[in-house]
Parts: sequence; structure tokens; C-alpha cells
Amino acid sequence: MTMSTNSLESRLHVVAPSPSFDGPVNHLHSAVDLDVETGMESDLTSLSSGEELSSELELKRKRKTPSSVLDYPESRLQRRYLTNASKAEPETSVQVDLPAEVDVDASFDRHIASRRNQPRTAKARIRAHTLDDGEPDPITDPPKTKKRARKAKESEDDDESTPKKPRKPRPPKPEPVYVIPDVERKETTFKGRLGYACLNTILRNKKPASEAVFCSRTCRLDSLQKNGLDWVKDLGKKNLEDMMQLIQWNEDNHIKFLRLSSNVFPFASHGTYGYRLKDDPSIVALLARVGALANKYGHRITTHPGQFTQLGSPKESVIEASIRELVYHNEMLEGMGIGVDGVCIVHGGGVYGDKQSTLERIKVTIEEKLPKAVRERLVLENDELCYNAEDLLPFCEELDVPLVFDYHHDILNPSSIPPRTIIARANAIFARRGIRPKQHLSEPRPGAVSVMEKRAHADRVETLPDDLPDDMDLMIEAKDKEQAVLHLYRIYNLHPVNHASLRPPAENQTMQTNGRKSSKRAKKIKDADEDGMVPADEDCQGDFKLDEVEVRKKTRKYAKKKHE
Repeated sequence: MTMSTNSLESRLHVVAPSPSFDGPVNHLHSAVDLDVETGMESDLTSLSSGEELSSELELKRKRKTPSSVLDYPESRLQRRYLTNASKAEPETSVQVDLPAEVDVDASFDRHIASRRNQPRTAKARIRAHTLDDGEPDPITDPPKTKKRARKAKESEDDDESTPKKPRKPRPPKPEPVYVIPDVERKETTFKGRLGYACLNTILRNKKPASEAVFCSRTCRLDSLQKNGLDWVKDLGKKNLEDMMQLIQWNEDNHIKFLRLSSNVFPFASHGTYGYRLKDDPSIVALLARVGALANKYGHRITTHPGQFTQLGSPKESVIEASIRELVYHNEMLEGMGIGVDGVCIVHGGGVYGDKQSTLERIKVTIEEKLPKAVRERLVLENDELCYNAEDLLPFCEELDVPLVFDYHHDILNPSSIPPRTIIARANAIFARRGIRPKQHLSEPRPGAVSVMEKRAHADRVETLPDDLPDDMDLMIEAKDKEQAVLHLYRIYNLHPVNHASLRPPAENQTMQTNGRKSSKRAKKIKDADEDGMVPADEDCQGDFKLDEVEVRKKTRKYAKKKHE
């Protein structure tokens, strides 16, 4: 059928390819031109030769077309078509009679849409190629690997809701073989007990982690609010259960002196969420079991509340919080049935700008505010910055409160009285009260120069002091905990040592420590003191909260000396 309008005949010409053209014939479509600037259809010129097509391309290149328009797929397809057509080298022009109903514009639009919807990469085209029934084409789709087949099978099993088989537990890793170095042998007449604070490193580091044994599980306040008070009490019960394993381990390794962590019962002394241990029958029963085991073996159990326990604070809220903390510690010791040797040790605390006035406030707190049962367990200790043994000794003799002498603190904050005299006077107070004397021993970390650096405890202790009495209890405050005690056992041949319980010391001990003496904790200490809270001691070294102004002054002073 011949088209009736001359305008359509003049607007449509099909170029026949030459015999030398190798490209696909279907690439030669009707040459319909779009004005890329206006988006409107423009008049077409009959293309009867390659020269005419080339001239048309040249005109297109000279057009000033915005880059945003050229980026459209329609423009790119047009340029690609015209380029392919120019390579065809057409020789003849054949006029074709098309049916009147043929819509050239619609055909071109369908062509553009089909090209736009095609995947752009070969890999995407292969993935998109499927048969009519939805199954992948075996020719174009690669075969599934074993891993893909296994995952597909697992997904099918999940769809069928079949119960999964429980995974087999991994076999425990074999215990590593430790190389324990020899120690330098020394002599001593000391026959007392050595102890450590709160944590047993061997039991704490057991694998898997679910089998770890430790007595200081705690939580944050938001966890208490979210999970409830019973959940917090369950943490304390688990701590007591592990405490029995710790006491048994100590007995098997000839260690009969232990300091309890303040974290045994989290938030027990809190002003809002605090609770009494004796009000829970299950807690009372567990405390009795722990105490019975300790008393059976003749172990001494003591406590050391944290640095926020400030009996001389000018803030009444801080004093009240400190008393609540001491009441909680006393309740725990009484529940275990621990006798008078189970003392509760605190530092003098901050001086708050006036040491003598602070001592007077401490005296009023002890004599007038502390419950009688708490006062009978109270023991003071000299510290390394605020109160040395000479400051506290007359005060302790007046109130009949025993004094625990700390050798490390006395070196950093010495008294004019020699240690031997201080120990003799302090032991006289212990004797009047019928309490077995105790002292603390630690050493600064290697390389420490300033007082602030020397405050941090070393991993182990290498030497017993010369002024140490023969029959007393000595708490070893060291980062390696029970290993520090066993280390002294080997050096001085105090007790036989089980070689399987030994661990080698750190090869390169540095001055860096992440404990409470880190400067990063200064703001937390200040905020907690202002709120009147008494959080549990973290690593049970028993260090105190210093007066903030004095800490800043001393820090600047020693930093300046070190710089010079």
C-alpha cells in the first residue's frame, strides 16, 4: 500500500547497506532526528549517500548542546545510531512504501524505552535473563556452586520449619605451657599470713568466659532501673557462690587472708535503690555458707570501702552516704559470721583546706554518728598525700581506733617518727581491742619518678620490709593479686607452691595503669562526691578521694619539677 501524503514520503527514506557492510541490518532504522535543544521533531533530509550522512553528523557536532541534555539516553542512542550508520557506507537509497497506520514516532519511543530498560553490564544481563516459566536459563546462567547450593538447601529447610540441630560445643583449648622464671632466694623470720585483694587472676581468666570465677559483678544505675532490684540481687548471689570457689582455691594454695570486693552487692548502700541484705532469706543463707567455709579453714576476711567514703567531708550528704557504705560492709561481714578480725579499713580522706578541722569532723562522725557495730570494725590507714601515720596515730590512740600502717604510703608521705615506733604504737591499739594486727605492703611501678607516678602499684612485690613484725597479717596490694603472694612464697620459702598455679610476670612492666589513679577519672570522682554517692571500689586497692584543689596543686607542682 502506497502512502497517500507526499509529506510522509519526503520525510522517510531507508538506506540500503552496501555488500561490504558486516554489521547487523537491524541497526539501520528510520533516521528520525530530534532537536536536542528544543526536544521537538525537526525536518529530515533524505540521505542518499555517505557524504550526505557525514555532513549531517558534522552539523550535529557543531551544535552548542548543553551537557545535561547530552547525558540523556535518547541523545546517546541517536549519536550511536548515526555513527554506526556512517560506518555502513551506504551506496543506494531505496524508497519504501509503508502502511498509513505506521507511527514512526511511536516506534522510536518504544525503541528508546527498550534500550533504557536493558541492564548495562554483561553480568547484569545474564542475571536478568530468564525463561518464560521463571526458571534460570541453563545456557546463560552459571551453575550454582556448592556453597550456594548449601545455602539454598538451608533456606528450604527453614521454610519447612524443621528444628535446627544444636551446634556441638567447641572443644576447650589446651592449657598453655607457662615458663616460670627462677626467683632470687631471700631469708626472713616472718611467720604471718600474706593476703591479696578481691580478685584471683587465674580464676577470673578461665576459658570459656562463662566459667570465669570472680566476686565483683556489678552494673550501672540504668541497668538497675531497667531490670529491677531482684536482678541486681541475683548478681550479688552469684558473687557469693563464686566466693566459695575462691576461698577453696586459696586454701589449696596456702593463702589464708583475703579482702572482699565492695562490689559483692551492687548498689546495696545507694540512697534511693539501696537494700538490706538481711531482708532477703536467700542472701542470708549464702552469706552463712561463705562464712562457714572461711571459718572452717581459719581464713581472715576483711573489707576496704572505696575512696568516696569520706568521714570528714564538710557535706552532710557525703557523710551520710559514707555511713551507709560502712553499714553495708558491716552487714556483709556479720552475715558471714566473721569475728573481730574482720575489720573495715578507711582512709582519712581529703583535708578540704583545713586538716585540723577535718580531723575534728572525722572524730564527731566516729563518736556520734557511726552505729556501734560499725565503729567496732573501723580501722584507719595512713595515705600517700593527705594524712601520714604521724597525723593519724595520736587521733587513733585518743579514739581507740586501730591504725593500719601502709609501707608504700609511708615512703611517699613519710612521718618524722620511724616506722618501727609507729608499728609498735599501732599494734598496742590492736592488742587493747583484741584484734590481730595487719599492715599493707606494695611497691611503685618500675620507672616511676614523681610522687603521682609512684602512687600506682607494681604488679608484684620483691622484698619484705625490715621492720615487719614476725607474727601479723600482711596484705599485698599488687596488680598480679594471688601471683604476687605466690611470688613472695617462692622468694622467702614461706609455703610450698603448686607449680600449676604459677603464671610468669609481665616481660615489660610500664608505668601506664588503667586503675582509679588515672587522671581520666578525676571528673567522675568530683561528680560522684558532689552527688553524695558512694560507688563500690573497683579494684579494691582502697585508695581515697583527695581534695580536688590539693590534687590540682600537687599535679602542677610535680609536673613542673619533672619538666625542669
